[in-house]
Amino acid sequence: MLSARDTIVSLNRFMLTLETGKLRRKLKDWFAEEQRDLPWRKTSNPYFIWVSEVMLQQTQVRTVIPYYLHFIDRFPTIDALAASDLNDVLKCWEGLGYYARARNLQKAAKIVSSEYHSQVPEDYGVFLKLPGVGDYIAAAVQSIAFGKPIATVDGNVKRVLSRLFMIDQPINQSNGKNHFVEVAAKILDVKNAGDFNQAMMELGALICKPSTPVCAECPLSQFCQAFKHNTIAEFPKRIKRKPVPSVNIAVGVVLKNEQMLITLRKAEGLLGGLWEFPGGKIEAGESAEQACVREIKEESNLEIKVERSLTVIRHAYTHFKIVMEVFICQHLSGRVRLDGPVDHRWIGFKEIEKYPFPKANHKVFPILENYLQHKAKNH
Repeated sequence: MLSARDTIVSLNRFMLTLETGKLRRKLKDWFAEEQRDLPWRKTSNPYFIWVSEVMLQQTQVRTVIPYYLHFIDRFPTIDALAASDLNDVLKCWEGLGYYARARNLQKAAKIVSSEYHSQVPEDYGVFLKLPGVGDYIAAAVQSIAFGKPIATVDGNVKRVLSRLFMIDQPINQSNGKNHFVEVAAKILDVKNAGDFNQAMMELGALICKPSTPVCAECPLSQFCQAFKHNTIAEFPKRIKRKPVPSVNIAVGVVLKNEQMLITLRKAEGLLGGLWEFPGGKIEAGESAEQACVREIKEESNLEIKVERSLTVIRHAYTHFKIVMEVFICQHLSGRVRLDGPVDHRWIGFKEIEKYPFPKANHKVFPILENYLQHKAKNH
């Protein structure tokens, strides 16, 4: 196993022996034959490439494809995205998760539209300053769209590099990111940076997989130190994460004259800009029903009565899980006066499709629909 300094020394030797040129050619030939047929690889439009890279953060390719196609159809230009209502943007993103990506993409589009003549900046430093554009997004878009010689390093690339050079640096340790970037830059094909970066990511996705790498089909196996020393299973190194905490919350579907109350979350923060049924955390010493009544009173100023339990939903986010107890409630008195949410609507069930909701709420919809249909039949 090599330290950061030893890795760079090894790389310098690697380059002096001209092995890097062979590696690049092998990878280029493999990518030309084996790359997946993905829609964002059929365009040179920097905006489309940018959208794809934003969506691909934290999300699998097969999930992204339909969202990408729908998004660029709905917002075909930077100006179209910049001029759209945030609610429409989030509705288009609904179910993809990590909604800050969508909010920041639109914020950036507004800046590009107004300050850069609707053209994605070709300057890496300028592009990097846009909302939601970090080192990875900047490197990916600048290299793929504009051919800039900048190495991209995502989880797939880290895994390839870890095994290729037996790097001891944990791939999920934030302070080690620069080391992987430095290593990636050493072997980058600067004349074909975009293709090389995509090939490295594709190799990690298709061949150098986390638990079942297909070393027999790897074009770089002859260069791979972990393969040579039979230590593939030991790489990449990873720091064990703490167990994900679980949060218990209570939510109420508040009914009034065959309509139900939904509230809008603040634009910033977790699930910002999405609509939801009102509710919140269950405090120590209170029941879920009590929490439901209290939270709705605090958030909306309404007095409500819990009629019955509807369902219990379990949902996992990146850093925590929720257990959401959902109740059917009746409005008793009071007019909506919000504290926390920034807007509200009284809507019929069929109107739900107009509003972007978190995925946890979507799990409630079919159960709620069945309840409402059953209730209507019995009245």
